[in-house]
Amino acid sequence: MIEGVIFDMDGLMFDTEPLWTDAWYVVLPEFGFPEVPPALPDAMRGSSGEVSYRIMRSFLGEDADAPAIWARMKEEVHEMLTRGVVKKPGLDELLAFLAEHDLPMAVASSSPHDIIEMDLANGKVRDYFTYIVSGEDVDRPKPDPQVFLVSAERMGTNPARTLVLEDSLNGVRAGAAGGFVTVMVPDMIAPTDEIRALYTRECKDLFEVRDLLAAGEL
Repeated sequence: MIEGVIFDMDGLMFDTEPLWTDAWYVVLPEFGFPEVPPALPDAMRGSSGEVSYRIMRSFLGEDADAPAIWARMKEEVHEMLTRGVVKKPGLDELLAFLAEHDLPMAVASSSPHDIIEMDLANGKVRDYFTYIVSGEDVDRPKPDPQVFLVSAERMGTNPARTLVLEDSLNGVRAGAAGGFVTVMVPDMIAPTDEIRALYTRECKDLFEVRDLLAAGEL
């Protein structure tokens, strides 16, 4: 039986992944890169910290000022998010269901705290979450499970009975590595054979997650 639920944020709760993609086309030319490597936005999804810097340099070259680029990316996305966020289908309904059944909820996102707080406030869902763990709070970003393990520890739940909801490949890898009940709700990236072997289940949207929980199938 599920004891608690951990939500990823970008692409899972809110339709914000396209904003991060758009930001690359604004930011990279400012740093002397007139073109965005086509695979870079997807490679960066769900990453943070030193991992994100290594990914950037693998596409842009070892001389790229990855920390400065990433700081500017966060500024640009922060500005975009001031205009509001679009919720993913079923988010409100799933949150209401979980609250009705007194299940603790956490957000575990690679995004910085200020962006997480802005999105939750703009989406009018902040009050559902007692626990927020950002990529800034851990030493090892996804696909390492640390961000999920910290979330479960704070909620006081057993990973084997804690549901992780993710849309990214690295997020699924992290959930599986931590021994969580891991459900993928794909957004911009479809699951691969590797990912299908790792996740517990794939759902088309958050409505389906709610329905499976209600039916006792998760």
